[in-house]
Amino acid sequence: MYDQMTAIAILLISFIVLLLLRFPVALTLVGSSLLTMIYTGTPLIVVGQQMMTGSTEYGLLAIPFFILTGQILGEGGLATRIVNFCLLLVGRIRGGLALVNSVACMFFGNLSGSAVADASAIGSVMIPMMKEKGYDADYAVGVTISSAIQGVVVPPSHNLVLYSIAVGGVSISSLFLAGVVPGFLLLGSLMTCGYIIAVRRGYQKADPVPRDQWGGIIIHGLFSLTPAIVILGGIITGWCTPTEAGAIAVTYSFVLAFLIYRERPISAMWPVLRRTFRTVLMVFFLIAASNAFGYVMAVLDLPHVITEWFLAVSDKPWIILLLINILLLALGGPMDMAPMILILSPILLPVCQTLGMDTIQFGIMMILNSGLGLLTPPVGTVLFVGCAIGKVSVEAGTKAMLPFFLAMCVILVMITYIPALSTWLPSLFNL
Repeated sequence: MYDQMTAIAILLISFIVLLLLRFPVALTLVGSSLLTMIYTGTPLIVVGQQMMTGSTEYGLLAIPFFILTGQILGEGGLATRIVNFCLLLVGRIRGGLALVNSVACMFFGNLSGSAVADASAIGSVMIPMMKEKGYDADYAVGVTISSAIQGVVVPPSHNLVLYSIAVGGVSISSLFLAGVVPGFLLLGSLMTCGYIIAVRRGYQKADPVPRDQWGGIIIHGLFSLTPAIVILGGIITGWCTPTEAGAIAVTYSFVLAFLIYRERPISAMWPVLRRTFRTVLMVFFLIAASNAFGYVMAVLDLPHVITEWFLAVSDKPWIILLLINILLLALGGPMDMAPMILILSPILLPVCQTLGMDTIQFGIMMILNSGLGLLTPPVGTVLFVGCAIGKVSVEAGTKAMLPFFLAMCVILVMITYIPALSTWLPSLFNL
């Protein structure tokens, strides 16, 4: 027999210590699970069994397809065509290139599902363009990295698939639909913030697009956005599963990028596949490790303990939800997105369910919180990528990003306290 609180202390303290010793997160999860199970007397083979169970679900196959689609689109020059399409849509508004940046990031994020890929692809096109047209480098970086966060919420997003796996039993289709309205709210807040700053700094409209180019730009833009339509349409209509939709999107993206546009030779697929395999292997190992960690948490009844602790802090739901958001924003700095979703979702979901929050609503809140962490040091992957492309210091990039960060925090608060923003569209389709 073992003491529950002692076992929980071993689990949490060993996890923190191993992280401070700079162990990889996946190994940290496995190590803390093993130490705790040694104390509780559980056979260690259970760790391996749980890791195998966690990495063999059919739904996980959607992740490599979504990641590969984003990689192909980024390599095949589709980012430039999306930018041109957005120039036609919003370029003639004051501070047009900033607004183009936000819209282009949403569209490309919709395709890649990755904030880092979004910042890399769109940033490589838009940041030099904005600097050339007289925009301050720090402002260009701030707009780009903030707008890239839309990619984690706007469907299809492999992060939403990770959340579905982490909590179990949540429809991926419903999560994809739940991200649509918050995604457009994020876009609106970023464009409003970008416009206000552009007016204050005296930035001008983008150059007009010649009328004789409109037709080609529209056609190429719609072609570039088709993979997202295929994925979402197929899933919502029930025509195909997320995994099958991802496979179709990969095929379409490959044909479009390497056989129709042919900006890069087919041999460029090898680096794309290597990057994809490397990312997928890391994600799958992390999923397997988090499943073992989750098993230990379930045995120790840690989610129930955490729920009781939060309820003891206050009896007002809005205060508890506010504390959870503050906790997630604080943890977003030192933790990367995937482990944050996999580790914290099973812990905090029971707390929010006790307060009456829907699983889908919590998922969108969790994903957006995790995405905002990509903008904050010390991890801040998107922040570092944007600063590297724009050749500005991290301090300057962080300062320029802050107004957009605060605007997105307002949307986060709205998602937290207004359930319909996340649940209305899934309920409309009876999902």
